[in-house]
Amino acid sequence: MATKKKTDPVTTLINKLPPYVRNRYFVTLVLFTIWMVFMDRHDVLTQLQLSSTVDRLEEELAGYDAKIDAAEAEKLDMESNRERFARESYYMQKDDEDVFIIVEEE
Repeated sequence: MATKKKTDPVTTLINKLPPYVRNRYFVTLVLFTIWMVFMDRHDVLTQLQLSSTVDRLEEELAGYDAKIDAAEAEKLDMESNRERFARESYYMQKDDEDVFIIVEEE
């Protein structure tokens, strides 16, 4: 009597796959790619977050550079015209003059 050999359903499913998908090198490459893209310490999401942080910090640096330039220009102006700076900023006056403060209403 010939007995019918039972086939494993997993083996049948694996045999239905195309040969390149059953290749161990292909499977290894796919698993490695999934690991590097999603699960690694330096995954794609982390790299995007770091890139946006770098961009934000570079914008802040440009803003601080502009503030430094403005402060240096004000310093040069103050050093060259000390009397005008003192009169405008601190409302200083000479003994024989009156100071009128004009406030612009918006």
